[in-house]
Order: sequence, then structure tokens, then C-alpha cells
Amino acid sequence: MNCPHLSEVVLSPPKVSQRVYKDDCTQCFDSPDQPWGLDVCLSCFNGGCESPDRNHSRVHYLLSQHPFVLNIKRRPNPKKQREESPAKIAKLHIPAESEDDKYEVFTVVKCLGCNGLELDKGHPAFTEVVDGVMNALSASKQSEVKAWEEEITPCEHTLCVEQSESKILADQELAHCSQCELNENLWLCLQCGNLGCGRQQFGGVGGNSHGLAHYEQTLHPVSVKLGSITPDGTADVYCYICNEERTDPNLAEHLLHWGIKISERQKVEKSLVELQLEQNMKWEFSMTTETGEELTPLYGPGFTGLKNLGNSCYLASVLQCLFSLPEFGTRYYHEAEEMPLTLDPANDLETQMRKMADGLLSGRYSCPPTPSDGDADWRHGIAPSMFKALVGRNHVEFSTMRQQDAFEFLLYLIQTIQRSNKQQKTGENDVTKVFRFVSEQRLQCLSCERVSYKTDVQDNISIPVPVRRLPKESQEASDKFDNVTFKECLDVYTKTEIIEYKCGSCGSNEGASKRTGFKTFPDVLVVNARRFEIVNWVPTKLDVPVIVPTEPLELDEYFSKGPIEGEILMPEDDTTGESNKFIPNEGIMSVLEGMGFPSARCAKALYNTGNSDPDSAMNWLFQHMDDPDIDEPLDLELDTGPAVSIDESSISMLADMGFTSLQAKKSLKETGGDVERAVEWLFSHPDDDGTAIDVVAEGVASDDHESHVTPGSDILPAKYNLQSIICHKGGSVHAGHYVAFVKKNIPNEDGKTTEQRDWVLYNDEKVLKGGEVEEMKKFAYVYFFERI
Repeated sequence: MNCPHLSEVVLSPPKVSQRVYKDDCTQCFDSPDQPWGLDVCLSCFNGGCESPDRNHSRVHYLLSQHPFVLNIKRRPNPKKQREESPAKIAKLHIPAESEDDKYEVFTVVKCLGCNGLELDKGHPAFTEVVDGVMNALSASKQSEVKAWEEEITPCEHTLCVEQSESKILADQELAHCSQCELNENLWLCLQCGNLGCGRQQFGGVGGNSHGLAHYEQTLHPVSVKLGSITPDGTADVYCYICNEERTDPNLAEHLLHWGIKISERQKVEKSLVELQLEQNMKWEFSMTTETGEELTPLYGPGFTGLKNLGNSCYLASVLQCLFSLPEFGTRYYHEAEEMPLTLDPANDLETQMRKMADGLLSGRYSCPPTPSDGDADWRHGIAPSMFKALVGRNHVEFSTMRQQDAFEFLLYLIQTIQRSNKQQKTGENDVTKVFRFVSEQRLQCLSCERVSYKTDVQDNISIPVPVRRLPKESQEASDKFDNVTFKECLDVYTKTEIIEYKCGSCGSNEGASKRTGFKTFPDVLVVNARRFEIVNWVPTKLDVPVIVPTEPLELDEYFSKGPIEGEILMPEDDTTGESNKFIPNEGIMSVLEGMGFPSARCAKALYNTGNSDPDSAMNWLFQHMDDPDIDEPLDLELDTGPAVSIDESSISMLADMGFTSLQAKKSLKETGGDVERAVEWLFSHPDDDGTAIDVVAEGVASDDHESHVTPGSDILPAKYNLQSIICHKGGSVHAGHYVAFVKKNIPNEDGKTTEQRDWVLYNDEKVLKGGEVEEMKKFAYVYFFERI
């Protein structure tokens, strides 16, 4: 072992807090499953590939001068069939297989300073650090819950069940629901003994929600699923007040009250946990054509899937749509160029965006299976663990393993890219410009008829979907809705509405008419379809079909031409000029200054907390006392991206619902000022008090402010083709499953790209031609239109 570097370098095993990048290369998606394996640096634990045409391991060595690496290769063992446990599961979890169960692993220590000289890994200099690397959780496992789980616990309602007079339920009463003929998925009310069917479940389990209807009528909170009762005393217990599955420590006693002896029961139906696990592991959009034929899988450049990390389908669908746009490919996919030189590529957004582009667009990780592949799956999709960990790191929701709103993530990712561009001074390469445009709001006083015009920069529109319910065929039937055209939604979005308004010109309180239109049009128009209704303060998704035209979408009629001849404009001070400039509340400023806070700090606190609550402002000041720019004057030119105008009336409306002004402001900011979506956001972020710093928005200037270039184009005609859609199945955008459909040029049988364009389904790692796109277009959640 003649290596001169052995005496120069002292190696230490990774600490618990250190990330060990042994799942994939930090600059591409090569993994230990590749023929050349993966090199893990034994000094800083960076992961680098030994690919002949990239060799990011050597790039890292030349930059860091860390000579020793552990090369890891693995080959998959034959997969074992998942066994279904008949017992009641106390935790919702997906058990993690060990490396030994999944792979046969081969390791060797090399010195890159000696041109890859293989060294004895049993040498005292290596044994401890090699064992530490192999036994450490990989970086991706540290970023996510390895076996995600949700504890099922009792609640006050299951602990204090008040039962009516006892009786023995007759056999026929246990045979079917008291309100219909269903004889499965039956729930027994522990308080009064009523038997009602549950809600429809994944896997074809029927239900008409009569158990829920019984609770709404009687307010009896706790029910048990009869088919899930086991002789061991476990069963599905649901509390309708908590709206959660619970446990009942006294279940045997409560069931005996109704003549049901647990020891005589047998579990005959899947529990809720088992159904949810099955749904999470197997949830599929249709993989067949209307005639029942299986969809054709696609491979090659642009047809690479993204593996589901556990509720990461929202991220996968957004990335597939973004990287299908030519602008994103041009910006981030540079096959012949070196990656940015950085010692920490895993935490560099530019590197991770280029890594993602290479993974999705190169075709390297999307190859047709061959007999020699066996169970190797490295050719069939990539895992976006590193990307998710970096992008979601500073976000209270996107840093978790919970399902998220795909549209919210899209907006957050756009803002994150803008912030990174500003920090790296690469604003001229800001690819998010393709989404930006200028909207114009026309306001006319109903009394003096003077008008004002206000413009805002936006990167999306959120259109309301009119709801027209069709008559029900029966009381038990689910709601069905009349078709709505996409144009009808745009008409509602741009229609003239009457608002409360005090005119600064004539002093009248009669109100004003307001209309919003397009001052310019973007290259790519992002549209969010709002199909929600607030039911008992809970946002409920509605399956209202929206008919999108197959011909180009024309937006000329929504063009706002600005002031027209004969209009009398309001004085600038009364309209969009100084009146819209942020003016700190003088009373609160005096209070804060009286406490000894400098004026600049007070102004910043009021700007960031809604300008109406001294307590929120004071809390903000205490939380930000150590900010390096805390004493710099407030400069509103340093606001990021599209401006979001938030009406005080919207804040008041949310405050009337019981939310703080800080929560109201943050929710409106996160949802583009839309009150309905803000309510949904608040209910889906119950732990967010609104005080968290928006790391994206603070201290970032958009390139449009810097260069004074108006985003978008005012050239007509403005015609758009539908390029891609994000679709969702499930009752809430924070649950269920997301997929993307993208219109692309499809390769022929020889693998050569043709001019034939067709829809491609991206369902996690599965990429398939066609699918139920025409049906899914009616229920899409996000639409991407490209200007033609």
C-alpha cells in the first residue's frame, strides 16, 4: 500500500448531524446501482459518480483535494412479496427494508490522488470511517422519515363515551345499514347503537356516508367499524368531532353494552390504515385506454419519471410540467458544460436545478428494460430526494413528508428560483420571466365617474369555477355538476364588479366598479382552477367539469387598453400613486417608538405584520433584532417578483373568522390575495401563526424592477395552446394523488423523435403515452398554456 496521502490525511467517521451522500451523486442521478458505482468522499462525505463522461467524483477531488473515497456498488436481491398482516396496525407506517434485504453491496477504498489506487479498507486509517459511512443514514433518509408514521391515539370523546340504554342488537340489524342495503363498511355508533355505512374507500369499498349523516343529525361522535373488530380487542374507531381515527381503551366494554363479544368476532374487512397504506402504495390513475388496452410506456430523453418518496407526487407533477417547457431546458440542461464549481453541490440551487434537468431530459435514466436488468430499477426513474430537501428546507410544509398543494409548491418554487438568481446575480437568466405579465385594474367611481388604473405584475391567474349542481337521481346519490367552459371561468375572473369604495375625488361613498384585465400577456400562462366550496368552514373540492377548447385559446377580449378618450382620470394622489405607497400607522409607530425601538425598525415591523396590530409588530421586532439589515430604511423596491395587493377588507373578512391579522396577511400573500384560497390555506396550515419569515420574499428585487422592462407582451393576437396540466384525485389538494399530462413529440418505434405530438402521462416513475387525458382535462387543477 504505497500511498503517500495516508500520512497526510486524518479521517473521522461521520457525526450524527453530518449528511452522507451515498444514495446518488450530488451533481447527477448516478447511484451505486450504476456499473461504476458511487464514490463517497471519506473527508466530507460528498457523493460523486465515476461515469466515464462526467466523473463528478474527480471534479470534487480537484476542487477539495480530498483524496480518499469509498466506492460503493450494489446489486439488487430478488424482491420479496409484501405480506399483508391480518392484525390491527397501531401505527400508520411503511416499514423500511434494510440494505441487506434489498441489495448485495460491494465496497472498495480508493485514492484519487494516486489515480484511483485501490487500498485495503481494513487499514486502521479506514476501518472506522468506512463503517461509519456504511452504517450512517443516507442524506436522503435524514431529510425524510424513513418509515413515515402517524400514531393513532385515544381522544377525550373515546375516553368518555356516554351510552344509551343497553340492548341486544338483532342479527338482521347487523346485516345492513339502517338507511340503505349496504352490508359492508358498516359503522356502529357506540352511543346509541345505530348502524350506518361509511364513506367510499380506496379499492372499491362502497359507502353512502350514512354513518356520517347520523353524526350530523345526533352529534354522537364515536363509531366502530364492525368488520375490523378482532378477538384481540382492536378495531377501527373513528371520532367525527376530531375527524380522526382514534383508539378506545374500553372498546370491549362498550361493544358488550350492545351485546357484541369481542372474543367471538373475526376481522373480515381491511382497516382504515391498511386501506390507506394500500392506497399510498398502489394509487393509480387509469393505465389503460378506453378499449382496455394497456398504455404504451415511453423511454428516452424527456420521458424520465420521478420516484415517489412518499407523498411527493405534488413535486413530481410540477417538475415534469416545468421541464417540459423549452425555456427551462435551455436554461438548465447543458449536456456539454461542467456543473458550477462548488464544494457543497447538494445545497446549491443552480446545481440541483441543472441536475434535475439532466436527470429528466438526458434520457440516461429512462431506458427500456432488458433481460440482463433483472430487478435493477436505476434505469426507470430518478428519486428527487436531494432536490426536495434543498427546496423545502426553509418551508414549514414543504420540508415535511406530508402531501401538499401542487399549485402552492409551484408558486413557492418560482419564488425560490427568483431569490436564488438575485443572490447569485444571475437575474438576466431568470427563467421564471416566461410566466410574468402585467394585469391592469380599472376602477370607476359610481358617483363622479372618474376612473383610475392600477397595474400589478403577476405570474399566474387563479380563476373561479362557477358551480351549478344537477338534480340528484336519489337522496343517496353524490353531487354532479353541469359543464362549465374555460371561457366562462375567464369571463367571471375579468367581469366588472361593484365594490365598497370612498372616492378620493368627490368624497362619495356610493362605491365603484372594478374590472381586471391583461395589460400584457406572458409567454406561458399558468392558470389555477378553483373548484372549492367552504362547507362548515372546511374547503371541499368539487368535481365541476371545465371544458377546455381543443383549438387555440384567444385572450384578445381580455386585453386592457388603459385610459380611453373622454375618460376623466382621478388625480394621481387619489389613485395609484402616493395613496398606494406604504404609510406606517402613526399611532402604532408612536407606541413602538415610545418603547425605544428605532423608526426604521418600527416601519419594517408594521410593513411585515399588516400595519394594524401593535402586538404582532412588537413580536416581529423581537424575532428580527439580529437581522443584519434591521436598521436599514424600508425600501419597497426590494420586494420580490409579482406584487400582491392585499385589501384591508380581505384582512378584515378573515379576521372576522377568528384569524389574526398576521395569519390573514400571510395567507393572502401566499395565495395571491384571493380570499377563498386564503381560507383554504389557513385551514391547511393550522400551526402557522403567520410570524415565520418568508425567506423567499425578503430582500429580493425582481429583474423587472431593476431593468424597468415590462414583463410580457402587449402584441395582439394573444393565442395559446394547452401544453400541460396537473391533475388531482382526492377530496382535498392536501391528500390524494397528483399526476401530470404533457403534450410532446413522441418518438417512433426506432426511438427517433417525430413531429407527431400526443399527450404523455407522468405518474410518478411511470411515463406512458396517452391515457384518460380528455377526461382529466375537465378536472385539471393547474393548466400551462404556451403562447403561439
